[in-house]
Amino acid sequence: MAEPPLFAFERVSVAGDGRPRLDDVSVTVPDAGVTAIAGPSGAGKSTLLRCCNRLDAPDAGVVRYRGEDVATLDPLAHRRAVGMVFQAPVLFPGTVADNLRVADPEASDERVAELLRRAALDPEAFAARDADTLSGGEGQRVCLARTLATDPHVVLMDEPTSALDADATAELEQLMRALADSGVPVLLITHDEAQLERVADHVLRLRDGRLTGVLEHRYG
Repeated sequence: MAEPPLFAFERVSVAGDGRPRLDDVSVTVPDAGVTAIAGPSGAGKSTLLRCCNRLDAPDAGVVRYRGEDVATLDPLAHRRAVGMVFQAPVLFPGTVADNLRVADPEASDERVAELLRRAALDPEAFAARDADTLSGGEGQRVCLARTLATDPHVVLMDEPTSALDADATAELEQLMRALADSGVPVLLITHDEAQLERVADHVLRLRDGRLTGVLEHRYG
């Protein structure tokens, strides 16, 4: 028997003001690589992504995660398995290490160092640094390290590079590819067609809450 897809949307609709945020969407997301969700503002991209970890819920239809209806799953456990990096870094007062221990309170210094290295940050330079002093790109990588602290099976990213400069964007794109290549699928929202060319294996296109296209794209 074939393995179920990572996510399956079965005739999913989510209500909005004036028109649905998602309108009768049926699509599957493969359990590998980087899947990009593309489309203009207001297309329903963030709603689709948020349905994957129960931050939004369908008004009609079913969202399945590896074959299971997400509405039946424990939301906290599911969000640890399906981690999310938001558009703007959300950091807590204290050091970088303190921020990682928000996700894993028992994390040892060695564990903190491992997570920072996975996010391409030098532990000696960053573990004790005050989170308020980080640049946008550094903060986004700390948020990724914090997401990785729960050992997620999937990472969702909602336009994580939209406010970053070219160098920080390139670093975060390399991290996306490294995650996907290590067996952790990534779902990425982006407006950037060039970014699709650089990182996406699969692309879902939305407009006005409806699916308009699905394609496979070999990155690079």
